[in-house]
Amino acid sequence: MQKKELLALVQLAKEKNQKAQTKLINIYWIDVFSFTLKKVRDKNLADEITVSVFAKVLSKIDLYDPNFEFKTWILTIAQNTIIDFWRKNARSNETSTDHLEDVENTFAQSPEELLISDEDHRKFLKIVESLDSNYQSIIKLRFYEEKSIKEISEELGISISNTKVRIMRAKKVLAQLLKDNNYHDF
Repeated sequence: MQKKELLALVQLAKEKNQKAQTKLINIYWIDVFSFTLKKVRDKNLADEITVSVFAKVLSKIDLYDPNFEFKTWILTIAQNTIIDFWRKNARSNETSTDHLEDVENTFAQSPEELLISDEDHRKFLKIVESLDSNYQSIIKLRFYEEKSIKEISEELGISISNTKVRIMRAKKVLAQLLKDNNYHDF
């Protein structure tokens, strides 16, 4: 694709044109996925990180400077996302007992805490159920039933790239709804 065509496509994506956004994702998916797979060496993890990268790309596309290569910009976002993943993973795998006092014992919750937790869960489910049926089914299949992108694609009868885009958009819409409803813990 020539630079002029690419810049026109990027401009349409900035204007929230979903076809342009999907086309950008399709053009660069393999590059980002391959780059990520080399770093994390796990297909499922690379897939998840790649979805996250494109969510960031679309949310920050207004920051893209046309004086730089678009692919380089995307791969820089991918690199930073991978670094964030490794940092988060390293923190979650700490074996030190330095922070032991910060750990909550979820088995020792009071009845009041359990009721609040159940209430939060019901509110969350209500928000998920308020989503468009396409997004609702994607969220349920991916996060409740923990199905792979390929399994979801086959079950819904849509392409894998369309499945990835729907997952990314559903997560974005859900995050906005949660933010609008003052849910910071989810």
